[in-house]
Amino acid sequence: MTHDTSSESSLQVEIAPHAPGLRARVQGAETLENAVAYWHAILRAAHETGTSAVLLVDELHGGPLSEAQWLELVVRTDPEQMRRLKIAHVKPRGLQEVEYCELYARAHGIDARVFVDVVAAEKWLREGSG
Repeated sequence: MTHDTSSESSLQVEIAPHAPGLRARVQGAETLENAVAYWHAILRAAHETGTSAVLLVDELHGGPLSEAQWLELVVRTDPEQMRRLKIAHVKPRGLQEVEYCELYARAHGIDARVFVDVVAAEKWLREGSG
């Protein structure tokens, strides 16, 4: 399923079934508002399908969110629902020094890891948090 977004946000979100849960692909500008929008779309799809795992392929462009913006993202989404998911966040363009996004997620009880490689992310989702 593709979620329409306004041209102002320059965001495209594609969400499809994928073993072991959902695969989401996001493209557009790296902004806090876009991050909030795509997470709301992912959480809605996860709720509707009853999935417990998400492979997020993040192809956004621009500078990374700041630490304060990542913290705000956690607060503005549904942390309770996110805690029910195992999230592999793939940034194929590079991590951009955003290790704090994984740290904030874990500090809020969210099982998430950041990867640069889809294959490694899929393996982690299938095999565990090792």
